[in-house]
This record gives sequence, structure tokens and C-alpha cells, in this order.
Amino acid sequence: MTNKIRVSCDRKNLKTIRAFVTETLLPAHLSEITLNQIILAVDEICANLIIHSNQEDSRKFICLSIHYDKKEIVIELEDNGTPFVKANYKEPNIHDNIRSGKKGGVGVALVNRIMDKVEYSVNGSTNICRLHKYLQ
Repeated sequence: MTNKIRVSCDRKNLKTIRAFVTETLLPAHLSEITLNQIILAVDEICANLIIHSNQEDSRKFICLSIHYDKKEIVIELEDNGTPFVKANYKEPNIHDNIRSGKKGGVGVALVNRIMDKVEYSVNGSTNICRLHKYLQ
């Protein structure tokens, strides 16, 4: 099963994205916890793409596709904004952030913990983030 959606880079579309992920994955019969974790991971990446990569420019778009079978869920996000450079990423100390009351900055770390594999690549002017969740 593969489903696709294309949305403009506007924060209001995060609700549309969450609904799309939910509706697409309901037939996969995931546990409520797993489904909610995947929704959260996709929401975090999409928020980063909208806010940081594309500066909330509603003339730009994110394409989201979800493919799944009995073994794996693969979620692919594409945009044409500023690419995320994994080599420049330093994982935050989440416990320090909680103690200091710092808000934000832990989305990528959270996604890395939720998903089994996270890949970033660039193909021409297109940035691709691929999220993998393995199923039992």
C-alpha cells in the first residue's frame, strides 16, 4: 500500500499531515502506541522542514509518501528547501534540556529513537528524508 500527499510549507498543514498518516496506517493494524509514535516522528520532521528548511514559505511544498507491507513502513519526505546536514547535527542531552526548561531542539533525537532507521539524502535540488519502522 502506498499513499502520497503534497502540502505547502505552512504550519497549519501539520494537522493535515497527521490525519494523512493516521488514515494511511490504520489498515496496518499497528498498536496505538506504535501508530502515535510514527505520527509524532513524521510531525517532527515535517515541522522542521516547514520551519527551518523552507522558512514557512507557503509557495514551497513537502511531498510525503507512505509505503508499507507486513515487514516494514517506509515514509519518504521530499522538499526543495535548505538540506539537513546530518554531519553537522549534535544530539542534545534531553535530560539537560528538561532540567533547564529549554523548549525545542530535541525533535531529531526523538525521531531517531522512535524510528528504526532514518536516512537523509539530496538528489539535485530535492532533499529526501526516509523513515523506516520495522514490523514484527
